[in-house]
Amino acid sequence: MLIRYIIIVALTSVAWTQPLEGIFDVHAHCDPDKIRCSLDVLEVAKMYKDRGFSGFVVMTFGADKPAGFPYGNVPDKKPDMPLSAAMNRVYDNNYGAREVGNNELFSNFKYTPLEGFDYHGHDGTVSRRDATKVIRANGKYYVWYTRRQSSTPPRGSKGGTDTIPSRDWDLAEIWYATSEDGFVWKEQGVAVPRLEKPFAGWRSVSTPDILVWKGKYYLYYQAYLAMPGAPGTHGDDCPVAASVADSPDGPWIPSNKVVIENGPPGTWDQYVIHDPYPLIYKGKIYLYYKGEMGGKPWVRAQGLAIANHPFGPFEKHPLNPVINSGHETALFPFKEGLAALVSRHGLEHNTIQYAPDGVNFEIAAITALLPIAPGAYIPDAFDDTGDGRGITWGLCHFRNLGLPDKSHSILARFDCDLSLDVHDPEMKISDIFFQPEVYFNFDLSEKQRQRIEKAARNVAP
Repeated sequence: MLIRYIIIVALTSVAWTQPLEGIFDVHAHCDPDKIRCSLDVLEVAKMYKDRGFSGFVVMTFGADKPAGFPYGNVPDKKPDMPLSAAMNRVYDNNYGAREVGNNELFSNFKYTPLEGFDYHGHDGTVSRRDATKVIRANGKYYVWYTRRQSSTPPRGSKGGTDTIPSRDWDLAEIWYATSEDGFVWKEQGVAVPRLEKPFAGWRSVSTPDILVWKGKYYLYYQAYLAMPGAPGTHGDDCPVAASVADSPDGPWIPSNKVVIENGPPGTWDQYVIHDPYPLIYKGKIYLYYKGEMGGKPWVRAQGLAIANHPFGPFEKHPLNPVINSGHETALFPFKEGLAALVSRHGLEHNTIQYAPDGVNFEIAAITALLPIAPGAYIPDAFDDTGDGRGITWGLCHFRNLGLPDKSHSILARFDCDLSLDVHDPEMKISDIFFQPEVYFNFDLSEKQRQRIEKAARNVAP
């Protein structure tokens, strides 16, 4: 119901001289919840004329009150009316916009195969995965990654030996490649080989990430002291180590020490510190990492350790874990805070999150087909400007190709629009369709099918 409130203000007590034509279609309405009345403005004007007033001013205030939620784009201002929990979330949560098309932290993702990498016929003996952030130096793009080249594909915990990998990232080294455009890459060779015993990383070095700090380059990586999945371990036990170089082309000098220690007994990260991910924020090194908390299925979360020097000492944040979900989580500066791509595991998987302080993350968007193990090109990753601009592309991996006997991973490129400086409407489309084959790949197991068929046949009449 349309409600218009009108105040009539008398001006002067002199003879009426103004004509009254042209206002016959205007009405003054009282509040219908209090009293039923409707006076034609003409009648009001005549009343004041009879009393000797020269004229009056009509002022309107208040607002239109539709019968339901307004039609059209979701209003920027929260309507003054009862709302459902769903619509309250639009206004009370941290989505950053009322609709996905205007949400700078929403994007879909598009993927492109890379040129320049050979996978030995995809026989499982060559694998590339876990790309770092992409950086630009010397007029080109650089990326580092886990590379495994072995005589056989991974053979599991029972089949692994000193020369046969147990898992895709076992017996691996860290290699690097360069590119002019981010699509075609040239492999340059090994950056960090496996270390000598007894240093952490003698069994394998994997899952690297890059930091540029005061003119030097630092690679952080998982440093294995035992075969992944070996008897007596908790599946994938390892700490984090680091190496340093004066140039992105090396040579890389190992620190020969553990940079991020596992947590004390009984704490969430006591066994696993994975996926080190450094950024410069608030003048310090903020290094995010994944911990595995145990449980069935595995519970994974993200922690934060802060230091004033790349080799530490790192102090773990007292609020750890700071993200309750995710696997290989990537972060980037955004406005005054940090944003995170949270995929795969946990209650808040397939979300993009934001923390204005780099610690207290909230869901900013929900999306699909997030890149696995993303390493984005982040021009301001190490600038610490307090005005992060976001990302538009990077590298990721696809894993478990060739199962069951030729398991390996490949690198690929992803593109998106999570940038404050780019507006790509195609990246803001949430209504994405997949071919039926995509869905049918997620078919029932034989055990599930038997259970469901049995239940269907035994329904009581």
